Amino acid sequence: MLSLKKKSAVFAVAAGLTLGLAACGQGDDQVAAPSTPSVPSVSSAPSASAASKAPSASPSPVAALTTLTGKQTAVTLDKDFVAALTSLKVKPGTTGRATLDAATGKAAFPITGGSVTYYKPDSGVEPFVQGLINHQGSGLSLTGGGKVVKLENFEVDPEMSMLFGKVTVDGMVAFERAPLFLLDGSTLKPLAVNAGSNTAVLEGAGVSLTKEAAGALNMVFGITDLKEGLEVGIAEITLALPKS
Repeated sequence: MLSLKKKSAVFAVAAGLTLGLAACGQGDDQVAAPSTPSVPSVSSAPSASAASKAPSASPSPVAALTTLTGKQTAVTLDKDFVAALTSLKVKPGTTGRATLDAATGKAAFPITGGSVTYYKPDSGVEPFVQGLINHQGSGLSLTGGGKVVKLENFEVDPEMSMLFGKVTVDGMVAFERAPLFLLDGSTLKPLAVNAGSNTAVLEGAGVSLTKEAAGALNMVFGITDLKEGLEVGIAEITLALPKS
């Protein structure tokens, strides 16, 4: 039988995320991103919810990967973020197939599916990165105060400048799909194609906590230190290119 303590921890996460999402008007099975992210979108457009549109010339994409088959999304964790967790006695780790290099502070999550279309930033297409990138079977864990929170099955949505994921507390599912991290594309470098390794790399997007994730984690761990916009790290997405 599940203890009252575990039930309370899961309720805290669900309550925190639900309160932040209620105004979005989604159903029980559909979680939407906050309507106005506080950081620039990947497209650097004024609103992350702006519809995709291209000029009449309809420029061709630099890369159009309709079926992603592998490689990874890696996040080099910000030293201040790790230090803050350490001071709060919350230890970061990984789940499933994810890895964490203690020496470099880089956490890597294998890509398991999705699609990506990339246009030149000056092409006039907004957003210039489109699609979804899935990472089933891996994630990030946070352990402290006798509780274990797992953030897993990441879904990167570059059009919304958001990373969604499944949330569990002590093994109980609090949310199947919640907005966890904001992605800041203002420092994103141009797509780098490496013919030798048959990969394409999108590097430089900042990763930070959403208001919903920060509030929920504060409730679970009994703290008040985690804030919306707290810098988590820098993302590097490595995509496998189709074999010619």
